Amino acid sequence: MQDVSSLVAQAREGRPRAVARLISLVEGASPQLREVMETLAPLTGGAYVVGLTGSPGVGKSTSTSALVTAYRKQGRRVGVLAVDPSSPFSGGALLGDRVRMSEHASDPGVYIRSMATRGHLGGLAWAAPQAIRVLDAAGCEVILVETVGVGQSEVEIASQADTSVVLLAPGMGDGIQAAKAGILEIGDVYVVNKADRDGADATARELNHMLGLGESRGPGDWRPPIVKTVAARGEGVDEVVEALEKHRAWMEERDVLAERRRARAAREVETIAVTTLRERIGDLHGDRRLGALADRIVAGELDPYRAADELVAGLTSG
Repeated sequence: MQDVSSLVAQAREGRPRAVARLISLVEGASPQLREVMETLAPLTGGAYVVGLTGSPGVGKSTSTSALVTAYRKQGRRVGVLAVDPSSPFSGGALLGDRVRMSEHASDPGVYIRSMATRGHLGGLAWAAPQAIRVLDAAGCEVILVETVGVGQSEVEIASQADTSVVLLAPGMGDGIQAAKAGILEIGDVYVVNKADRDGADATARELNHMLGLGESRGPGDWRPPIVKTVAARGEGVDEVVEALEKHRAWMEERDVLAERRRARAAREVETIAVTTLRERIGDLHGDRRLGALADRIVAGELDPYRAADELVAGLTSG
């Protein structure tokens, strides 16, 4: 058993091993997870969480690395959660962002962690919300969450980040059309990366047109900016940071940031509650209560919805 209080204290001092152990407890759904979250609770709420999403090949890792550089120049501590596809054999992340972001690996002001999706849909790992809490409590002022890159379904980041950045790149064929029903509806800031390629201006124009379709914003509402970058050379990255800071300021002025965080906390509670119920139901296979309900359904005495209500009532009261 780990000494949670000691680990948290070391994480607050910026010791990467302690942060790594805490996140490992989260990923492994350790029996100590409740103690970890209870200890971290009063230490969280200070970090600005930025999600980066987009189809594979748009340069999410390169853009994330460039943003880390920009924020470090401002003297801010940065945490990175890079969600990677899972290995079908080990369940671990197939790609390690310590390789892709090697220039920051030795910086004590940066913590980088690759997390495997482990089959979780929506571009994020199931443990991402708790891992974000660990980095927040460890003193990271900015947390960058880079999603796995799964296209239209990769919209879950909008529910986990304060600000969502959607990346696109020219020369990717029908990219905007393919994405418009999904990730083009969740962005607070849009970035056309690899802007040194032919077609960057056309991509930005098409994106601007798509964002304008059906737009129903009122006076004072946020209009997502479109920023062109060449992340590999650091070009345009300062403009992205400026756009992020403007969005944060806009949210704070209108209490949008607090409302997003309240909604995030509510979803987290709901997810934990549903997971707990699912685990308890899973323990019922072969249980007499479940078998008795099934017999009544087969006999036509009970419909499955009423049976489910009775089962849930029994679980929650017991």
